[in-house]
Amino acid sequence: MMLFSRVRGLPVLAPGGAGRLGTVRALTVDAASGTVTHVRVRRGRLRGESVLALDAVDAVGPDGLIVRSPGGRPSGAPHRDLLGSRVLTECGEERGTVLDAAFDPADGRIEAVLTTFGEVPASRLLGLGDHALVIRSGRTHHL
Repeated sequence: MMLFSRVRGLPVLAPGGAGRLGTVRALTVDAASGTVTHVRVRRGRLRGESVLALDAVDAVGPDGLIVRSPGGRPSGAPHRDLLGSRVLTECGEERGTVLDAAFDPADGRIEAVLTTFGEVPASRLLGLGDHALVIRSGRTHHL
């Protein structure tokens, strides 16, 4: 299990030690399925950003990500930052702000979202939009 906050800024490396492709800028989440779908890679000030599907990533560790194929393309999948998002229930009740999220780097499955109100299991995630992360009502587990 890894935290989003630990992945951001890690180097993204080409296979076989072929070099550094950039650094992780963000992870794109499909909140309805509770998975990380893409990795957004900052390639540098002049080279912009690329987007890699999570299944193009071969390994994730504390020292960086190694990709199978270095070619990233713009993704049609909308990206919204999970970290820092406001959290609301489907009834519109305020449930804090997202501080971090824990996920399994092998399959992208989100284990839990850590909020200012406590831990929210991934099974309660409904959607992530421009305005907020929406979760099912229920008890939060305080840290």
